[in-house]
Amino acid sequence: MDKVKIIADENIPFLKGVLEPYADITYMKGDKINHETVQHADALLIRTRTTCNSSLLKNTAVKFIGTATIGFDHIDTQFCDSKKITWINAPGCNSSSVQQYIASALIELANRYKIRLKGKTLGIIGVGNVGSKVEKIGRALGMNVVMNDPPRARNEKHHHFVPLEVLAASSDIISVHVPLNLSGQDKTKDLINNQLIKIMKPGACLINSSRGEVVNTLAIKQALANGNLALAILDVWEKEPAIDLALLKAVFIGTPHIAGYSTDGKANGTAMVVQAISRKFGFPLNDWYPSQLPVPDSIQIELDGTGKNLEDILAEVLPKTYDIRTDDKNLRSDPGKFEQLRSQYQVRREFTAYTLHTSNLEAAAVKVLADLGFKLIESKK
Repeated sequence: MDKVKIIADENIPFLKGVLEPYADITYMKGDKINHETVQHADALLIRTRTTCNSSLLKNTAVKFIGTATIGFDHIDTQFCDSKKITWINAPGCNSSSVQQYIASALIELANRYKIRLKGKTLGIIGVGNVGSKVEKIGRALGMNVVMNDPPRARNEKHHHFVPLEVLAASSDIISVHVPLNLSGQDKTKDLINNQLIKIMKPGACLINSSRGEVVNTLAIKQALANGNLALAILDVWEKEPAIDLALLKAVFIGTPHIAGYSTDGKANGTAMVVQAISRKFGFPLNDWYPSQLPVPDSIQIELDGTGKNLEDILAEVLPKTYDIRTDDKNLRSDPGKFEQLRSQYQVRREFTAYTLHTSNLEAAAVKVLADLGFKLIESKK
């Protein structure tokens, strides 16, 4: 019996060597996967740079598509369903990574402008796997949190979601965590537009780590120029990787679509597609996970809580796991390397990889840090 033929994005981490005993696998750049290359493939393992639509898939042997990403707007799911092509994404795989990114962004914002986050209002648009974890970090920092999620509001009898306009008018910082929907009741393309920006609270900051097309580029450029929007932090951009350089210059922080690029998040995404393709074709990998993840130079952090409130403690600890300024600096230094910065991204581990050696911490701080995933060891006095 012929082996299953797989075409895989060469930038899916931890994948090489895993499927080779059971399949004939070819690795390619994601944007080079085309109709000719997939003609006789049984399965595709991809990321966001491969658009799976009728142009790619029509009259091919493809039976399975696995994207090692949360988003799946690059897959024409209606076409796949009509042709009985199984497709899966990796929901929630990098939610903790995005939580870490947002935490670093908030702390950098507070440090740079000498403000306290406690008591500020954080508005979260989209409260799924990612948005729920952003809510957690906002509450840990003592922020008031307001949330907008129309699908959940329709489906949940008891909820605390508010209309988008209410969120925009009341939030000091707005963080967007929605899928890209081009049409329909929950359309999100150009969700952040001139009309919504005009409603926003004076001095507001917008953070977008969802999809570039959710924010209208012209609208945000104009708003930043005329002061209707004070600050923007963008990880995602329209027309990636050919991003708008004037917008990059205008934003407070700009990064190359790496909010979800923690090593842990990548491993989760790869594991989810490997397990799914294993179930589809009968490989013995239904419980596979990368055996060893690389670690940063130091995963041990000393923390003395003497005289520090919870916001001070988090502002000290969280940037030691990830400093957003590095990614901002790298993108500004050479925006043309957008894809290279992603494919050669640093080892970034999530909170769960770190051990805090603590002293003089209040019980409330211990609980918050443990809830975020840190391992805590109380130092001997």
